[in-house]
Amino acid sequence: MYPTPVERWSPTGRTLYKASLPVALFLWLLPLIAVLVTSVRPSGELMNGNYWGWPKDFALFENYRTVLFGSPMLHYFLNSCLITFPSVVGSIALAAMAGFALATYPFKGNHAILGTFVAGNFVPIQVLMIPVRQLTLHLHLYNTVWGLVLFHVSFQTGFCTLFLRNFIKELPYELVEAARIEGANEWQLFYRIILPLIAPALAALAILVFTFVWNDYFWALCLTQGDDAAPVTVGVAALKGQWTTAWNLVSAGSILAALPSVGLFFAMQKHFVAGLTFGATKG
Repeated sequence: MYPTPVERWSPTGRTLYKASLPVALFLWLLPLIAVLVTSVRPSGELMNGNYWGWPKDFALFENYRTVLFGSPMLHYFLNSCLITFPSVVGSIALAAMAGFALATYPFKGNHAILGTFVAGNFVPIQVLMIPVRQLTLHLHLYNTVWGLVLFHVSFQTGFCTLFLRNFIKELPYELVEAARIEGANEWQLFYRIILPLIAPALAALAILVFTFVWNDYFWALCLTQGDDAAPVTVGVAALKGQWTTAWNLVSAGSILAALPSVGLFFAMQKHFVAGLTFGATKG
């Protein structure tokens, strides 16, 4: 039923397995290495067709300085921050309260509401493109930062609610009963008992939602026009010229756009792993 542990494999199988790991890692990292090398390649080498060879000269500072100060990239970064941080806080705050209610109160329709949250995660986002765009136009939220914030909060809340509801459901219900016997009201129970206990889950969820929203390109392209509210993902695509594309600048912009998500993950890696393994063992 379960895969055989590697320690029990035959010597030949273990040797092939160990030999395949570096090959698989290289193939996985190859596109990233290509983008990184291209980001420091001078434009002249690209014009001469040197796409995959090692650069003869390096234009690290020139390319990144052009991207940061010769284009609206800093404005795109600011838009991404204005979109991402409120979206993360709003979706997790709503999901924590909804997950607490669904996990604690056995009211009529509890499972139906939970099923609605679950079903919403299976709706293809392409199906929602036209109605969501029309809705933002009617509400005068098209091409605004708050339009993207409201969409991401509403779209991410379903996944976050399902995630947190399951974590809260695993907590000992005796803690809830004991707090109520001591006279704690529901808000005190939520803020002082539940939230501290699910802090690892909140940290892991914050990293996931931050990555989802920061790296979003589809909805940023559908709900924005121009540079006013465009996030960094759209800004990287805007680095392409009308007639030719400076792939070294596009690659440099892609590296800069990916740094916040990568940096946040490594900074919060301990909390992320703790949140994913929270409740995995008992006793």
